[in-house]
Amino acid sequence: MGFSVKEAEVAELDALTDLDSPRDLVVFNDDVNTFDHVISTLVKVCRHTPEQAEQCAWIIHYRQKCTVKKGPFDELRPMRDAICERGIDARIL
Repeated sequence: MGFSVKEAEVAELDALTDLDSPRDLVVFNDDVNTFDHVISTLVKVCRHTPEQAEQCAWIIHYRQKCTVKKGPFDELRPMRDAICERGIDARIL
């Protein structure tokens, strides 16, 4: 006997709403922002070193996305908001 559909939905919702579980802050590629803008944003917002930010920018360019930070939702949300305010697509996954 397995989970009912209702139990599975509740378990999935619990996992999605667990704000303390580690999440990924992912930045997505676009055709608008320059490498320099993305790099300077990652340095300022995520406190990356310039080298780390440049590596992330190349990964974003070639793989269309990159996890730029890991942590709890509450820690990542202000970073995501600041990145998005600078016109860069970022999401917490």
